[in-house]
Amino acid sequence: MSTPSTVFAKLAKETIAAAFEGKDPEPSLSHELTVRAACFVSLHTSDGSLRGCIGTLEPRKPSLYEEIKTNALSAAFNDPRFPPVSEEEVEDLEISVDILHKPEPITSESELDPDIYGVIIESGYKRGVLLPNLPSVTTIDEQLRIVRRKAGIFPEERVKLYRFMVDRYY
Repeated sequence: MSTPSTVFAKLAKETIAAAFEGKDPEPSLSHELTVRAACFVSLHTSDGSLRGCIGTLEPRKPSLYEEIKTNALSAAFNDPRFPPVSEEEVEDLEISVDILHKPEPITSESELDPDIYGVIIESGYKRGVLLPNLPSVTTIDEQLRIVRRKAGIFPEERVKLYRFMVDRYY
C-alpha cells in the first residue's frame, strides 16, 4: 500500500512527465486524493535549488488529485521566475507537495515561527505567501521581508497577517 507521501509526490512527477507525451497520468484510487484541499507543488534541482513552486491557498479543484496535477504543471511550465522545465530535467527533479491547513488571521508578528507556520500578507489587492520550514529562512523578520518583497508590499504599508501549517510530502 502506498503512503500519502509516495502518492502525492509521485502524482506530481508523473503529471509533469506525462505532459511531454500529451497524456494524463493514470488515475489513482487512493482515498487521500479524493478530498478537497489546497496545496503547493515545489520542484527542486538535485543540488536543492528551487526550480518552480506554484500552489493554491484554498482548494480550486474538486479533488486533491486535480489540485496536485494542476499545480505540478504550473510549477513546471508556468512559474514566471523560471523557464519551463525540459523533458531531460524531469527525472532528476526533487518534488515536494505541501497540503495546507486552513489559514488563520493573526494580530502580531510574534505569533509566527518560520519553522512551523507559513505566512500570508495582504495589503489592498497585493498578497504574498511563503511556505514554512524553508532551510534558508530562519527568522520571522526574514520570513516577513521575503513575503513582502514577493508581494510588492513596502515596509511602511499596513498589512493583514495570516499563518498556516502544512503537511509536506516528498
